[in-house]
Amino acid sequence: MNLSAIRHFALWCGLAAALLAVRQLPAQNLTLEGQTGGFITPTAFVVYSEPGKFFSHPALGYHFVNASKVIGAVHTFSIAEGFANRAEVGYTRSVHVKGDSPMFSSLWHYAGMNIFSGKVVALKENTGAGWVPGVGVGFVVRTQDRFVSGALNQKLTGQLKTYTNGDVYVAMTKMRLKPPVPFLLNFGWKATNAEIYGLGGQATRFGGRLFGGLGIPLPGPFHTAIVPAAGFTQEPPQVENLGAILVGGKAHIPTTMDYAVRVTQKDNPHFAFDIGVGQVAGTIGETAVPTGVPSPPYVLVPVDLKARSVVGVGLSLRY
Repeated sequence: MNLSAIRHFALWCGLAAALLAVRQLPAQNLTLEGQTGGFITPTAFVVYSEPGKFFSHPALGYHFVNASKVIGAVHTFSIAEGFANRAEVGYTRSVHVKGDSPMFSSLWHYAGMNIFSGKVVALKENTGAGWVPGVGVGFVVRTQDRFVSGALNQKLTGQLKTYTNGDVYVAMTKMRLKPPVPFLLNFGWKATNAEIYGLGGQATRFGGRLFGGLGIPLPGPFHTAIVPAAGFTQEPPQVENLGAILVGGKAHIPTTMDYAVRVTQKDNPHFAFDIGVGQVAGTIGETAVPTGVPSPPYVLVPVDLKARSVVGVGLSLRY
């Protein structure tokens, strides 16, 4: 599956959606970091609790992202618990597998990190009027993050530094499941000091970034719904310690994008399967490499993370 195919599939499904409608489709599937939402972005919804119940059934999630050429492969294992359709808390263990680049993959030669998350529904969708979006407020805390910034700190000082970073965010989500065009629209703002969800290391400062996504729910066979979707997350401009190895001292970190297709149940969904392509980062700058000869003593080599087209899959289950 390549990026062009995903884009064309999403386009055709969006056109077909003008003629089709889906029944009830609660959004309660887990992101890469274990929150309720799309593949990479949280929504204003939380893990569903049955009517009259305070505690939800736990939601479990597994995601895999293959960026093995440089960054490596990432497996995440998540569990989340909801409370009266008003709040949720979750834990995710991110497990990392080493990449294949002899020059740059050492920046990610670490086992993984812990991710803790929580969210509260500040305003339920359609409160007072049918056009009102849901509003959720949440946080993410990542511990034992040694990627990039920690690895470079070890090279610069001889000491491996472990970072803790996090997000505080507000998400607004609106879902329409009626003709002519059913959709799920999500948009939010977060303050973060994590680069690429912590996989890119520690940002040089805590700053505001935008994120969002759009999904088009379509009816599928066997009482399923098929949801082509796209999402984005702005990234902090610079990474701590990374400037020490880049010519000019600054990196070019693009906005992270994902183009995915989700398959779930139309009514009271208990599972969701995601597959898609992510645009993360390609060439972020240049580094000077010694040649071992007097002339020239150094050559400039592009720092290419080779992650502009990475494949990801995910599975969420709620009992």
